[in-house]
Amino acid sequence: MSWVQRLYETYKQCAGREAATCNLLSPVAHTTVEAHIEIVLDEMGNFSRARVLGKADSTTLIPCTEDSAGRSGKKPANHPLCDKLQYVAGDYVAHGGDVTSGFVNTSKIVPEEPEPFRKYKVDLSAWHESSLHPVLTAILKYIDKKQVVSDLVKQCILPTDGSGKFVKAASKEEKEKWPIWKAISNNSLPEDAVVRWRVETPGKNASGTWEDISLIESWIQYYLLSPARQDICLVNGNQVRLASIHPAKLRHGGDKAKLISSNDTSGYTFRGRFEEADQACTVGFDITQKAHNALRWLLSDQKRTFRNGEQAIVAWETAGHEIPALLRSSDEIIDGEDELPEGPDADCQDAGLFFAQRLKRKIAGYQSTLGDASRIIVMVLDAATPGRMAIAYYRELTGSEFLTRLDAWHTNFAWAQRYSKERNFVGAPAPRDIAEAAFGHNVVGQDKSRKLLKATVERLLPCIIDGVSLPSDLLQCTFNRACHPQSMPNWEWRKVLGIACALYKGTHPKENYQMSLETERITRDYLYGRLLAVADRLEGLALYVAGETRDTNAAKLLPRFAVHPYSTWLQLEIALNPYQSRLRAKRPSVLIELEKLMRHIMHDLFEGDDFRNDSKLSGEFLLAYHCQNKVLWDSWKKEDDATGNDSSAETETTSSTFNKQ
Repeated sequence: MSWVQRLYETYKQCAGREAATCNLLSPVAHTTVEAHIEIVLDEMGNFSRARVLGKADSTTLIPCTEDSAGRSGKKPANHPLCDKLQYVAGDYVAHGGDVTSGFVNTSKIVPEEPEPFRKYKVDLSAWHESSLHPVLTAILKYIDKKQVVSDLVKQCILPTDGSGKFVKAASKEEKEKWPIWKAISNNSLPEDAVVRWRVETPGKNASGTWEDISLIESWIQYYLLSPARQDICLVNGNQVRLASIHPAKLRHGGDKAKLISSNDTSGYTFRGRFEEADQACTVGFDITQKAHNALRWLLSDQKRTFRNGEQAIVAWETAGHEIPALLRSSDEIIDGEDELPEGPDADCQDAGLFFAQRLKRKIAGYQSTLGDASRIIVMVLDAATPGRMAIAYYRELTGSEFLTRLDAWHTNFAWAQRYSKERNFVGAPAPRDIAEAAFGHNVVGQDKSRKLLKATVERLLPCIIDGVSLPSDLLQCTFNRACHPQSMPNWEWRKVLGIACALYKGTHPKENYQMSLETERITRDYLYGRLLAVADRLEGLALYVAGETRDTNAAKLLPRFAVHPYSTWLQLEIALNPYQSRLRAKRPSVLIELEKLMRHIMHDLFEGDDFRNDSKLSGEFLLAYHCQNKVLWDSWKKEDDATGNDSSAETETTSSTFNKQ
């Protein structure tokens, strides 16, 4: 039950000092609903006006009981103050409203005072007697008149037929005329609308019941004094009022899944191990309310939460301090950090050092508020069924541990990423991008249940938080897709290539791979990657000067090259002859440099029989290709700038997958 304790601590430390941009923490014994109609009364309980609420203004804080907060069609317990028309309107049945569903002895319902309205009025009167709050006085006076529906019909809020009965169906044109049809859900009728109250009193600004602090505190005091079972709370060990039903609506307003539930006396919720639900778990009402309200508040904050369909991953510090986003890419983590100043030597800056400096500055900013005394919680929530929610992953860390592990992930898996013309950065990819790189943008995007993305993100979380090794199948899938550039659009291949390099570099930390070209590294796979980049550049330039737009042989043969590099290289080398002849006539200086580099790699750098080794290449050759290609492009661009040629035009016209980097 440590998660309950941590959420309870979060509520106590954050209540009253929430950021202005965040939602407020809900008070105890309160919940939120989507209201559709707002009725305005004066202080004497007279009807003033009413309006239909828009979607942006509909979320309303209302008092609730344990039963009403967890009510269903079988147990339609009323809320104490704001509720559906069948509860608050004494003339609901008179206008054709149906209240038979879910109520006992419905055949004996008196039309003038149906059972839902009677129960609502009894509960509201009991609350009023304990506090004599003027807002409750006004609302009680008004509902006693039993004209709520009549007033709404007069205000043209609710549509009725010629006999004054509710309209059960309407055409598309008729619905356009009535705002209430737009406010309610698609499967609802106007008679199902939820009503909230506003009581206007001279000299009082907060006229809405959800804004009235004194009314909110009045309900909390009244409800906490109501009779309830007392016993030991397993969270704090004290004798307190126990919760019989635990809150729902955690991820969104329609979320029925619960983390703690024991309402199934005929199934397997607790039976089999325990005779009674309380033998399995007892949690105090105040604690479970505050813990669940804190979780609901955290999940509503986009900075703290990563959502993937019904899966929700939240990371927070119990004192409410800001922490780095957990499942974001490096450029999102260090967003806002200044770039290194540009100058004559800017091109000589090492990309890895450049990124590391920015990341360390960002982490240092968090270290000023987070340390060993801070407690960071990481929790993954998901629901296998509509009513049951599970904690799929849970970790507690100190602030320094969290920052150290996050820094290690973004440092070890950093690589130059190119997602599009607008988004290029150096750093680690986000888990969502890794999933798309491994299994395909279309595959992940078309999975409506998002099971593949959910599973991948859950598998990557321990890699980030616990330092667990990256799953080998994810690395292999990404490598295989990076070796098939013609199987996907060019923009996607560039993205996959950068992610594949990042994953291979991160899973081989002992090799200490650099993001700049390592001319001293003479391993077989690395040298073959450099050779491939040279061959591709040579042919790509020859195609450009001839005005041709097609893929190079290096791009076409890349899948085979990754499996049989030596035999494929012999084929590529022969295929380069006509392109060398073309460059010898039009760009001889570039050809000389490329041929010189190619001979140097083949004859001077390969050791022993490494060059003739035709076994499969590892992901290392992609690192070398990426770095060598960058060096060739930069030198080529400098030469064209010096001669006045427009090298940028080649990037746009050459269709070679490799040349379009």
